[in-house]
Amino acid sequence: MDLNLFQSGLASGREALLAGDGAAAVAIFERLAMATVSDAEARYWLASALLAIRDTQGAAIAMDDARILHTLALARVMGADIDRCRADASYAADIATRLYQQNHVAMSGVVRALALSSGGIEASGLLSYGLTLQHQGRTEEASEVFRAAVETFPSSQLHQFLLYPLLLSDDGDARYAAEAREWARLYALALPAEPHPNPCRDGRKLRVAYLAPSFAGTQVRQFIAPLLEHHNRAQVAVTLYPAIAGTEKDWPSWIDVHPIGHLSDADVADLIRRDRIDVLADCWGHSAGSRLLVFARRPAPVQVGWINFIQTTGLGQIDYIMHADAPNFLPTDGLFTERIWRIGPVFNAFRPPDGRLAPTQTPALRTGQITFGSFNHPVKLSDRTFDAWAAILRQAPSSRLLLKYRYFDDPVLQRVTQARLAARGVAPERLIFAGHSHGADYFRAFGDVDLMLDAWPAPGSTTTLDALSNGVPVLGLGGPTLAGHYTSSILVASGLPELAATDPSDFVERALDLTADPMRLDALRARVRPNFEKGPVCDGAAYTARVEVAFGEMFDLWRRNQRPTVGDA
Repeated sequence: MDLNLFQSGLASGREALLAGDGAAAVAIFERLAMATVSDAEARYWLASALLAIRDTQGAAIAMDDARILHTLALARVMGADIDRCRADASYAADIATRLYQQNHVAMSGVVRALALSSGGIEASGLLSYGLTLQHQGRTEEASEVFRAAVETFPSSQLHQFLLYPLLLSDDGDARYAAEAREWARLYALALPAEPHPNPCRDGRKLRVAYLAPSFAGTQVRQFIAPLLEHHNRAQVAVTLYPAIAGTEKDWPSWIDVHPIGHLSDADVADLIRRDRIDVLADCWGHSAGSRLLVFARRPAPVQVGWINFIQTTGLGQIDYIMHADAPNFLPTDGLFTERIWRIGPVFNAFRPPDGRLAPTQTPALRTGQITFGSFNHPVKLSDRTFDAWAAILRQAPSSRLLLKYRYFDDPVLQRVTQARLAARGVAPERLIFAGHSHGADYFRAFGDVDLMLDAWPAPGSTTTLDALSNGVPVLGLGGPTLAGHYTSSILVASGLPELAATDPSDFVERALDLTADPMRLDALRARVRPNFEKGPVCDGAAYTARVEVAFGEMFDLWRRNQRPTVGDA
């Protein structure tokens, strides 16, 4: 097809689509796709138009075609031998790994599929493929790949990768809880109970321990640091069980560090018993590197799941999950094998990052337009989230949206994201993409955003807390879900209840109202950081005191042989 005719056709189809005439757009883009068999752009627009008329199956096919054609063209430019990828599984896997390391997760997924199709089916390949899908936000597809991997190469570690994408699906809380129970049934075999000789705590310190692959070198640091630095050494003795000791040099010197990375689960359990731990807290959940099977051996009389996961572990051997107070929290029937212990107004304390810059005025005062933003992982950008975001952008036509995450370095993921929002009436040029940054560059990025838009069903956590600590308002979705409870607890505890929407329609209305007057938005912005810093999220001392009381009460309950049951404490 003549290039001018092609460009004219794209423009006509785009105009029809953004005007709301999806059927006319489909007819135009179908003709262009048939006339240009190797062109990705016509297929991206065709996918958008098919999504607009709710032909999800046809849209998925068109999007796959666009993603593949786009990736192969880019990979050739980058020096990859595509013909060899189709015939040589090892070579294709190597190219896919290199692309993944460059944060090109969508491109990596296409090439990884070539490796699998050319005979390279193994556990590591399936896991890598599933992760590339997950990082793009293709969670149902990722779940199917992880389930196939588990059925072909059964293992407790591989099975844990299946759990996270379920949280991001429809009815995710229930699906995740069912799968966590299944994981425990398969791998956390019940062992004969051994008695614990731990004496009552009268006249002695409570012996508390935390277990995770790493505390100082992971996302856990900003949550565990306020706790470790405020523990009352006169009341508790604290032990950390990381994989290696070398990462844990910054904690108070009186805290014991016992590395366990070289030990089997049975040996770790024996070590914990010898240390006479009273309360053992898992700080990792079902994330990669988990040692939950240690807890299945019940090495401590009281065992708690906490910090990195707010969902159930599925293990009957873990007694409690700690949650924030919530008078109207949803019924938990079927969602937990543990008992919920209320810990106060927030789930955890948080240490704002070092090096933050002074908060800025809302940028619309200098740019003349509203910039919405999200620094969330692309896996969290669900269709339901995009429905609400697009409604906001359509009703605020001069606004734009900044999406920042390291995987947005991938040009294919960028174009797919544009196509998903174009299906909802948002022109591609209204999106701004940014990749990873750190230090001052990271903090300066918050000065470009007037209002952060949170996602669901999986909301931001560290990204939300980072934004608030840098003085940027975050509009979140509360409501009767675990994620909604988590989001609203942060915003309400920070004295910002107007940022906690009750449902998606309310979310859209609040976004438009908050940004209608930049001066009023700036007044809100001036409250964000001070409110956050003086609120309970940043009050590590008070939070730690509540934790110590909770752990003591849990231990006293055990001493009185009052075994916990599922439900509220």
